[in-house]
Amino acid sequence: MALTGKRTFVGFGFGAIQAGLFLYEAYQSDNFGRLVAAEVLPDRVDAVRRADGRYGLNIAHEDGIERMEIGPVEIYNPQVDEDRAQIVAAVAQAEEMATAIPSVRWYASPGPGSLHRTLAAGLREKIRQSGPRAVIYAAENHNHAAEILRQAVFGEIPAREQAEVQAHTRFLNTVIGKMSGVKTNAAELEALDLRPITPDTPAAFLVEAFNHILISRIDFGTHPFVRGLKIFEEKADLLPFEEAKLYGHNGVHALAAYLGGLRGHKFMADIREDAALMALLRAAFIEESGGALVRKYAGVDPLFTSAGYTAYADDLLGRMTNPWLRDTVERVGRDPARKLGWEDRLVGTMRLALAQNIQPERFALGAAAALRRLGLSASSPADAVRERLRSIWRPSHPTEDEVELIMALICQAFSSLLSRPGQT
Repeated sequence: MALTGKRTFVGFGFGAIQAGLFLYEAYQSDNFGRLVAAEVLPDRVDAVRRADGRYGLNIAHEDGIERMEIGPVEIYNPQVDEDRAQIVAAVAQAEEMATAIPSVRWYASPGPGSLHRTLAAGLREKIRQSGPRAVIYAAENHNHAAEILRQAVFGEIPAREQAEVQAHTRFLNTVIGKMSGVKTNAAELEALDLRPITPDTPAAFLVEAFNHILISRIDFGTHPFVRGLKIFEEKADLLPFEEAKLYGHNGVHALAAYLGGLRGHKFMADIREDAALMALLRAAFIEESGGALVRKYAGVDPLFTSAGYTAYADDLLGRMTNPWLRDTVERVGRDPARKLGWEDRLVGTMRLALAQNIQPERFALGAAAALRRLGLSASSPADAVRERLRSIWRPSHPTEDEVELIMALICQAFSSLLSRPGQT
């Protein structure tokens, strides 16, 4: 399929979300005539160039995998001076852009090729050329990614130019509940017959078909902005939906991985056949996460009703255990210390539930199972369990009363897991 639109899209990062969501949807929309990617991995840049700007994409549906070729995409490395000049020129002409990099921590880095400096240079050039207005989707998994990105970028723009850049640019937060990944295991690529990123790249993008993405409402005053990526849905306040993703989607995903691991499951799809665990996950989703969020955000949106959240939970449980995603319990459960963070998906959901007078017993089991993943076992003294949790929570400076309340629930669940190995 040729690119027939008139718009320019620029994506920073060339991982599964950029390739399998933003660039893919821009390609499918027929609204863009130019797709540009900025990527700091030289091997990936070189591989896509050797493939004439085309890359492979695998989309997991409920009944199988769709294999596609996307492109042409112009791809440049911002660490290379000549490439960076091309990115700056593309930003000046772009109407829509997206950052999809591993963390907001990488918005600003040393050197002229840093994302924030490159983007700032492009936006300044946009003003000099009287280029089109633009929106920038911040796709990093952070509730305030857009604000962090904007602050970093505007720190590189002279004060005298900032008002005009602001008048022409909007930074948008996103809620992206799309599961995706890069597959690198040769046997897995062959077993699933995945299309590689390029013919000579031993890796493949595999993403789910889901594309209901929420973004901040775009406000350019009396001059409305028409998006080329029309599939996205604008919301005046994203926070309730961000909490639904963190405390619902992410929380139950982690819960499934840690409890599934204790029950001997290797793949997330195996959990679909475990009726007892699926019932526990559904109850945690609807009664604990959902019960709290429906109370907290009643009247905000149909999602925050009993029927709306139940439908959300059932849809996600099916998607999390889609066999065609080939997701592993090991991958979903990686970095348990981070996921036990005071504001993160397990303990954060427990705190949310308790604030709404709901006992988060199942999420406490998930937290206890995450501690098992960290190496704590029946031989670990109770004080060791408590100190490990305190060390994880200390940077957040929680109140002692709330710490003791959460600690008691998790320690009780930890004892329960040890007395019933392999059971939940």
